[in-house]
Amino acid sequence: MPYCYAYARPALTVDCVVFGYDAEALQVLLIQRDLEPFIGKWALPGGFVRVEETLDDAARRELREETGLADLYLEQLYTFGALARDPRERVVSVAYYALVELFSHPVRAATDARDAAWFPVADTPPLAFDHADILAVAHARLRGKVRYQPIGFELLPEKFTLTQLQRLYETILDQPLDKRNFRKKILGMGLLVELDEVEQDVAHRAARLYRFDAATYRRLCERGFNFEL
Repeated sequence: MPYCYAYARPALTVDCVVFGYDAEALQVLLIQRDLEPFIGKWALPGGFVRVEETLDDAARRELREETGLADLYLEQLYTFGALARDPRERVVSVAYYALVELFSHPVRAATDARDAAWFPVADTPPLAFDHADILAVAHARLRGKVRYQPIGFELLPEKFTLTQLQRLYETILDQPLDKRNFRKKILGMGLLVELDEVEQDVAHRAARLYRFDAATYRRLCERGFNFEL
């Protein structure tokens, strides 16, 4: 039989901060809203959680529906519940952040998104709701976590040079890294496989290509290995 709750229940949403890297800057994926409130404004992909789905499922569904993205690294970030964060009603949002190799995952706007596009994290347009705060928290989490977990490889192509890897870390951490020390440390971990391949179609001397060995990383973690940069 129907049950009448003694207390009003706030609505529940998910919002997703999707990071990419274009070899020059850290990028974030935004959608242009096609519905009120904030119609025409840029925002993070997201939406309301359905009764029959988990939070993770809702986040992945919203990403597929609004941007066309699927099968990417996704992790729960934080819960945002300020009283006036949504002008429609009391809405609590569980935020996620995702990492994607930008050039291998074309995006397309769909459902209630008028457009979808990448923007430099350091130069985003004004965002709807409290999405600027969510982006700031996600950016801080990424900066912290790349130092103790090799999630940065999710932003690179499968094959990369050591210079590309160092530039990625310098971009995320927003600080220069000593080339010799960085290479000694990263190679000393035994997590990179040196390939019998070099860069193609480059003006400078072609550099050796590497790939991240996820299987080795998992085995090392089982023995108590700590990734630290």
